[in-house]
Amino acid sequence: MYTSRKKIHKDKDAEPTEFEETVAQALFDLENTNQELKSDLKDLYINAAAQIDVSGNRKAVVVHVPYRLRKAFRKIHLRLVRELEKKFSGKDVVLIATRRIMRPPKKGSAAQRPRSRTLTSVHEAMLEDVVYPAEIVGKRIRYRIDGSKIIKIFLDPKARNDTEYKLETFAGVYRKLSGKDVVFEYPITEA
Repeated sequence: MYTSRKKIHKDKDAEPTEFEETVAQALFDLENTNQELKSDLKDLYINAAAQIDVSGNRKAVVVHVPYRLRKAFRKIHLRLVRELEKKFSGKDVVLIATRRIMRPPKKGSAAQRPRSRTLTSVHEAMLEDVVYPAEIVGKRIRYRIDGSKIIKIFLDPKARNDTEYKLETFAGVYRKLSGKDVVFEYPITEA
């Protein structure tokens, strides 16, 4: 009984949604048909998947992968995303590691929360996952007079060919996941 159900493991044995099952089925099909990804995909599975409206008529598929499998997913990231985008035609695919945010400890409590479980660090790591394979080379926060703020993220120009058409998707996905407005750009190099 080796089916697409092996490709999705939800927390607390919850039932996967219909969309999550289609993403798991796509991973299962890739493992069985694509010879170059077969050995890499054998032990990999996902936690969740969601479809997000980015802008106008564009949609994005956000796939949550277990934190401890993120390095294995990153090895095959470009090929896997390319194949999944073929399967979900017209939709951009973003892979994100599942991370947990812990609340601050109560006053007088001896327990400390790890720095990696703070809201800020989880949002930073999520931002890096969203833009992968591009690297973040700079970050600026602009505070407006009305109190709102815009975060400008500068991406490595070397990855421009792979990521330029997805900048709008990156901003929409990050806004949906964290609630923060972000603008992605490439730094202007002076020749």
